[in-house]
Amino acid sequence: MTALAAPAPPETVESPEVLRRWRVGPLAIAGLVLAFYALGFVVHDYWFNAILIPFLIMALAGLGLNLLTGYAGQASLGTGAFMSVGAFATYNVLLRLPDLPLPVSLVIGGLFGALAGVIFGLPSLRIKGFYLTASTLAAQFFLPWLFNQYGWFSNYTTSGSISAPKLVFLGADLSTPLGRYLLTLTSVVILTWLAWNLVTSQVGRNWMAIRDMDTAAAVAGIPIAFNKLASFAISSFIIAIAGALWAFAYLGTVDARSFDLDRSFTVLFIIIIGGMGSIAGAFIGSAFVILVPILISNVSANLFAGAIDAGQSENLQKILFGALIVYFLIKEPNGLYALLLRARRRLALWPLKS
Repeated sequence: MTALAAPAPPETVESPEVLRRWRVGPLAIAGLVLAFYALGFVVHDYWFNAILIPFLIMALAGLGLNLLTGYAGQASLGTGAFMSVGAFATYNVLLRLPDLPLPVSLVIGGLFGALAGVIFGLPSLRIKGFYLTASTLAAQFFLPWLFNQYGWFSNYTTSGSISAPKLVFLGADLSTPLGRYLLTLTSVVILTWLAWNLVTSQVGRNWMAIRDMDTAAAVAGIPIAFNKLASFAISSFIIAIAGALWAFAYLGTVDARSFDLDRSFTVLFIIIIGGMGSIAGAFIGSAFVILVPILISNVSANLFAGAIDAGQSENLQKILFGALIVYFLIKEPNGLYALLLRARRRLALWPLKS
């Protein structure tokens, strides 16, 4: 797993040159955000339920993991477990404290996720790489077992599942597809803005120094233990909110098995394919992971007239993802984000330089 923490090449990392290029385009970013809000009023409910909401939530989970792995260099396979903490914690807050506003309940669920992240991030003070991955993997088995074992977390339902309560904020019903989309989009915009300011601050520079060489960072006076635990806390906070949105804004009804190891691998694939060590990489990878299976299903249904069944289509998806992950880990550790940056640079110089 050492490849996950490897420093990115200078031309694709969030270097000062890249940051300056992004800073000159705040109007373009604001326009993109407004376009997403406007999109919610013109698309069909299918787009909300099958594409837009899962894309945004998985991008948010990828963003949280990217802060931990891509920026701070701490490998983790406990993403699904931290998502489950956010889902069950938010559910219990909404259930037992119904007078609290919905955003406050989401934040409290995120704080419980941050606490879990710190607890399972404590081994990072002594170990790294593969051994740290094994340590975070323990969260993936322990936390779902905890939620299944004790019925209090699911309000003693016989199936152990939790259902979304009525999502209301300031008198507006957010249980409709449009309401759930706007809730998800607003949460993603706010948390992405916070993450962007974080990685461009001294905290983000400390994380990248620890990622590149923690011994040199310690010699430079950077508090290693504090920054490692802070990266676990902030990452898990964002992931936990993504888990709450996955449960209540997307699926509606979940249990602990909805956040199994496959969910953790999916989020890991998102940042590998999209690009580690970049904010945009989480969104690019999420779009790829969400849209490619739909594209494969439609192509197999239209071009092959049903000759490829659902099982074969799923196997094709796994083969494609596996091949891309191997390629990006070996040839392009910064994923599609680096390829897009390179293409943008070449287009800016074309036709003067190929």
